[in-house]
Amino acid sequence: MAVPKRKTSPSRRGMRRSADALKQPSYIEDKDSGEFRRPHHLDLKTGMYKGRQVLKVKSAEA
Repeated sequence: MAVPKRKTSPSRRGMRRSADALKQPSYIEDKDSGEFRRPHHLDLKTGMYKGRQVLKVKSAEA
């Protein structure tokens, strides 16, 4: 049976458990398209970020 060689310190235990407090990512509704997207991320469907065109959108026909 596996037995720990040393006691885990409260600090190390707390660092391991820090990921338990993470929350689900938040989404907001885009003003222009109405699609949901992450805050401070560009909209992949329209290619817009902060009201300006950043990416060229591939057409659906091609």
